[in-house]
Order: sequence, then structure tokens, then C-alpha cells
Amino acid sequence: MKKIEYTKIKGQSIAYYGLLAGLGFMILLGLIATWYMEHNGHYVTGMTNHIVWGMPHVFAVFLIVAASGALNVASIASVFGKKIYDPLSRLSALLAIALLAGGLVVLLLDLGRPDRLIVAITTYNFKSIFAWNIILYTGFFAIVGAYIWMMMDHNMYKFKKKVGLAAFVWRLVLTTGTGSIFGFLVARSAYDAAIMAPMFIIMSFAFGLAIFLLVLMASYNWTGRELGDAVVARLRSLLGVFVAATLFLTAIYHLTNLYISQHHGVEAFILANGGIYTNLFWIGQVFLGGLLPLALIYAPSLKTSRNTLGVASALIIIGGLCQLYVIIIGGQAYPMEIFPGYEVSNTYFGAVSQYSPSLPEIMLGLSGVAVSLLLLIFAIKVLRFLPVSLSDSFADPHASK
Repeated sequence: MKKIEYTKIKGQSIAYYGLLAGLGFMILLGLIATWYMEHNGHYVTGMTNHIVWGMPHVFAVFLIVAASGALNVASIASVFGKKIYDPLSRLSALLAIALLAGGLVVLLLDLGRPDRLIVAITTYNFKSIFAWNIILYTGFFAIVGAYIWMMMDHNMYKFKKKVGLAAFVWRLVLTTGTGSIFGFLVARSAYDAAIMAPMFIIMSFAFGLAIFLLVLMASYNWTGRELGDAVVARLRSLLGVFVAATLFLTAIYHLTNLYISQHHGVEAFILANGGIYTNLFWIGQVFLGGLLPLALIYAPSLKTSRNTLGVASALIIIGGLCQLYVIIIGGQAYPMEIFPGYEVSNTYFGAVSQYSPSLPEIMLGLSGVAVSLLLLIFAIKVLRFLPVSLSDSFADPHASK
């Protein structure tokens, strides 16, 4: 592989500043939504005493999980020695930091008392998975930031592989911690499963790579840079594997629950009679986010179409949001089994909880996406993250070592 030259984008066009203004406006709407919810109380949202994690948590967890997956391209290059991915490592690491920042902004503003984050940072209950996640998130910023430094400073380049390995291990632990938040909650029938951790890891691979592909193709298309077929074909194939693996682990999760008698109720709720949650599972998660993207990725007549790949990536993102909506909100909507073996007739504890996301919640969630994109497009303007060219003559498809 030839020596890759990195440059900044010019970022002087009307379209660039229009994109900045649009993202800034979305962030402003998110701040207004936060003020509205804090000023009036969370009763103006769709959240209740039963469903305390609403739409903002869906966006926050999606961005946090995707952040880990976005780093996958850099990890394949540095840890597994696949040189064809090496020119993409800087952008991969940058996107990982940007996505995590956007997710944590949503999470912080949805807590009700953002200033209490100081307590979470300075006082730890090590029996709580939430306390462990504070360490994992801050450590991710530090390690991936150091990883970018190793890649961009020629004097430090010799340490890149070691720091890349540390970042690879840390991101796996981080996603395991995020999945364990749900896997450790034994009070919720939909959460209590050890497979949650590996399922979140493979979900992160699919979601993060889908976002990375959209960012990569948009960056090179809008800046007039050459993006060769070799890189795109490799990433397309990798995306298909991750989507198929996500569907497989999802199937294993539900089959395991169907085998356990005490989980039959929640499985019937999600898979058959859960209304919006059943529709989101089968139509949004399985079909739009899984089967249809696989068909678009592997259909022989579409294998060279980048527009089709972009559509498949967008569908995977939509399917991922649907999947997390079903997991997070559907899991809370199903009644808790307070008295095992007994039927609860109380309408407060024994009924399915209702939830409809409010406009402020959606605005707050979308503002997290805007924060991520704003950080990304600003960084590629001020620092050298993008290779001048990724043509096939540079990214040799046979350079796997």
C-alpha cells in the first residue's frame, strides 16, 4: 500500500455552513426541550413511574453502543493487521468519540439534575453497574483520544498498535457494561439474561459500521475525493456479517426465553400481542433492520451499488433504534413479576404500562445526534482525518497484511 496523505476539508462552502447552522439549530431545540422538561417536570413527557427510561434513553444507548462499533474499523487495522483499513483508522476513532459524546449529552440532560453528575464522578458504589459505566465512558475518551494521538504524531506512531489493542479491549468491556445494565436487572422479565452483553457487542458492530459507512461515503462524495471499490466492497461484506450475527443472537435470546417457563409471558408480549412493540420488533427490527438490508447487501445485481449500500446502512440504523425501543421501553412496559406464582389483579402493578414519546423527548434525542455530527464535521475541518484519496491504487485490495 502506498503512503497515504491526510488533509483537512476546506469547509468554506455555503453547504458546509448551512450544515453547521442546521445542526446548531437542532442542538438549540434540544436545549429548549431540556429546559421545558426541567421547568415543568417530567410529567410533560411520556415517562411515568413505571417507564422511567423513555425515548431519550433509546437515542443515548444507541449512540453509546454505536460509538463502540464505529471504532471497529480502526481495531481491525491495528489489532488484526488488515492494512486496507489503516487509512480509515483516524476517521473511525474520531467518529467513536463523537458518537459517545452525543450519547452522553442526551443521557446527562435527561437525568433531571445534570449537576448531580459531579456526585457520580466523585462517589462510587462499585456494586452498581452504572458506577462502572462512568469509569468505562471516561476511560474510552482517554484511550481513544490517545489512540488518535498515536496515529497523527509520527514520533508516537510506534505505540499505535499497543494503544489500539488497549482501545479494542476497552470498547468491548464498555459495550459489555452497557448490555449488563439490562442483563443484571432481574426484576424485569425482558432484561434478565446473560446473553444481553454479547448481543449488545454484536449490535454495536452493526450499528457503528452502518454509521461509519454513511459518514465515509458522504465525506468523500461531498468533498470530491476518490473512494475506491475495494474499500467499499470490504466494508459492505463486513456489514452483512454483523447484521446476520445480530439477527442470530436476537433469535437465540428469544428462543432461550421461550425455553424458560417464567419468561413465556414477556415473550408472548413482545412477539405476539404487544401492539406497537410487536410491530416494531417484526417490521422495524427484523425486517427493515435485518432481512431487507441483508438482501440489499448480498443481492448479486446490487453488490456494486453505493446508493443501495447507503439505503441498507440507513435501514440498519432505523432497525437499531427499533430494537432498542423494544428492549428499553417494551421491557419496562411489561408488568414486573412482584409475586412469582401468583396472579396480580391490581391495575397499577399488574397491567401493561402505556407510553407515547413526547415531542420534547424526541427533540432531546435528535439533539444528541446533532452534537455527534457537529463534532465530527468540525474536527475534519481543523485536523487531518481524511485521506486525500482512497482509490484502489492506494488501498490495494490484496494488502491484508
